[in-house]
Amino acid sequence: MMSSFPAAGDAMPDIEMGTPDGGSVKPSDFKGKSLVVFFYPKDNTPGCTTEAKDFTALKADFQAAGVELLGVSKDSAKKHQNFIAKHDLTTPLATDAEEGGLSDTLGIWTEKQMYGKTYMGMVRSTYLVDATGKIAQVWNKVKVKGHAEEVLAAAKAL
Repeated sequence: MMSSFPAAGDAMPDIEMGTPDGGSVKPSDFKGKSLVVFFYPKDNTPGCTTEAKDFTALKADFQAAGVELLGVSKDSAKKHQNFIAKHDLTTPLATDAEEGGLSDTLGIWTEKQMYGKTYMGMVRSTYLVDATGKIAQVWNKVKVKGHAEEVLAAAKAL
């Protein structure tokens, strides 16, 4: 187990996640290309919907820059399918529901508090991974407005 969480300069942990179609995906599947992995708390909630739609709107720009996208939450494949259909998302999504999964390893599935209740939740975070599989940049506790554009600018600068 790592003593500290992966940060810029470290290798992106290569942990397999489920896809909405029943397949699987892991960061190394994108070797040779840059990759943006954005982690969000929950499908079909306002901030997460906006974020996924913003990345989808810029997908062609990311691809033109040689950058792939992957959205990740703990939601089930069925919830992802509904989310994709409801909002016409073209950004691939993955389910990181397994204990010890990628979000656990990155330290962004963590204890949160709201209205005096403590619960486990996803810290909205984005990782820009270079073509060699190293983390180039990390955004933690992301504010959604303008975030996809900011990540695109950083990706183009890689």
